Amino acid sequence: MRTPKFRQSVVVWLAVLALLAACGRNAACQQPPPIPAVAGDSPEAHLGKGYDALKQDKYEVAVSEFQSALQLDPTLTLRARFPMAVALFELHKSEDARRELEIVRREVGDHPNVLYYLGRLDLEERNFDSAIRNLNKAAVKPPFPDTAYYLGFAYFKRGDLAAAEKWLKDAAQLNPRDARVLYQLGFVYRKEGREEEAKKTLAESEEVRRRADSESQLKTECGKKLEQGSREDARRICEQLYAPNDADKLTGLGTIYAQHGDLEAALKPFRRAAELAPQSPQMQYNLALVYYQLNEFEQARTPLAKAVERWPDLFQVNALYGAVLFKLGEEVPAYEALQHARKLNPEETTTADLLYKITLTLARKAQSAQQYSHALRYLEEATTLHPEDPEPHRSRAEIYAATQHPAEATTERQLADSLSKNLKSDHKE
Repeated sequence: MRTPKFRQSVVVWLAVLALLAACGRNAACQQPPPIPAVAGDSPEAHLGKGYDALKQDKYEVAVSEFQSALQLDPTLTLRARFPMAVALFELHKSEDARRELEIVRREVGDHPNVLYYLGRLDLEERNFDSAIRNLNKAAVKPPFPDTAYYLGFAYFKRGDLAAAEKWLKDAAQLNPRDARVLYQLGFVYRKEGREEEAKKTLAESEEVRRRADSESQLKTECGKKLEQGSREDARRICEQLYAPNDADKLTGLGTIYAQHGDLEAALKPFRRAAELAPQSPQMQYNLALVYYQLNEFEQARTPLAKAVERWPDLFQVNALYGAVLFKLGEEVPAYEALQHARKLNPEETTTADLLYKITLTLARKAQSAQQYSHALRYLEEATTLHPEDPEPHRSRAEIYAATQHPAEATTERQLADSLSKNLKSDHKE
């Protein structure tokens, strides 16, 4: 009973985000104290890499990164242990996944997301009674539309056809595009001796599959038309994919537009998707990124502000938020957002470059205001970010000269001159 491949990464990612969002003030998911310097071996760095690995279905990598985060900070129950359990589940390491989920359960209680995965493991092990108990509890506040499907499937396997029918009908209402729900419901009707309803439902399942294939072909045609450069013709085709009440379909359409450079067209489906799914960081990020690319920075700030507060461990959200704030001239908040983004992903160079630019700007402002200790702190960080750049050393030389430290000033000037020569030599090559 594995999740179909086309849904897998979506389900995994939503599982992690939904439980993180429910953290609240629970001690198990409080952020650790800020780390004073960027560190590749910090908990934040491993969390950021782990989340990125989850989004890319790289589950072995995710497990390794979350294990490293837990070794540095064992209190990261929800931020590291739960996503590690989900990754282990996707790797078919059921025993390890259950062990980690039970640890999370002991610390945070019967959260629906934890119960959902325990129920899924029960189904894998054909322990249908336990699956029904766990999934029934999860279904009180279902974490995903397919919660009802798996509960209905568990009842079907146990032979309780009435309960199976009830939950599969609920699943069909929650996710009418999931052909497997109707397929399973058709078999329930057949077991109940309702052959006409079974045939009708199985035919509906086949029709759902056919529509999905047709939609896939339409997406391909939409992309081809956009590649040919005739946006008016392309939009006539692509807009057939616009589904005003389906956030996933809207996201798919917006992504096609954005990938082909039609940002104006992408804005409409992304905006509607963000309205339909205000608790989804991916939906908010998609919308904000298009606004940013269109130079509409104030509009980009709105969907990002709540996302970074709700999901502080998502590198992409923090990095884009910092870039937006910088464009709005809010340098200190931009610096803080980008600092945190860099802790989550120390290897990402674009963020490091922007953080360097902001840090150098703040250093010069502090220097102009004769706040020399602040300026030196910023310059030290700038040197760490771009050790080959002479500019921080020149500014440090000026500060040391102004504060009557001639020896230090001379050393910094010499370093700046040496680095300048190196840069000129590199340019000549």
